[in-house]
Amino acid sequence: MSVRFVIDPLDFVRKAGEHHGKIRLADLERIQDFLYENKGEVSYRVIGALDQNNKPCLHIQVAGEIYLNCQRCLGGLSHMLDINTSLLLVETENELVQMDRDGTVDAVLATVDMDVTDLIEDEIILSLSISSRHNEGECEIHDPERYKARQDAESENPFAALEALKKDRVK
Repeated sequence: MSVRFVIDPLDFVRKAGEHHGKIRLADLERIQDFLYENKGEVSYRVIGALDQNNKPCLHIQVAGEIYLNCQRCLGGLSHMLDINTSLLLVETENELVQMDRDGTVDAVLATVDMDVTDLIEDEIILSLSISSRHNEGECEIHDPERYKARQDAESENPFAALEALKKDRVK
């Protein structure tokens, strides 16, 4: 299991903190439904800094390759992550509501024990398409031989277990 990265974000910004590492996809619970397979990892980098208005921000970068479920053929779909975002840190719920109304700035509430791993997972989920699909003609569904081979490999005869039990009984 990857180690969770928890910070006091305002202190992290004051100290001009910088942290980087890797997170295993298997350790990100909320993204599992999007993934074809949860093998591999993504790299991240988090930098605490002040923005051009001297407001505290977290700059988050995430990169890596993940395999999503193609919504057309249900096969694996390679997707490269290249996320680069800045989140303004606010100290009160009222500030957060104001930022949400503004809509031009992404903001998060700065809690003393902010789980940056959750923020990274949020950014990955937000970067994904609503309906990930292969490009036209790339799906296995458009190649009948490849599609049938995958279907045959994935499906077992539902009566195979029954037949095995029957053979055991006859012995």
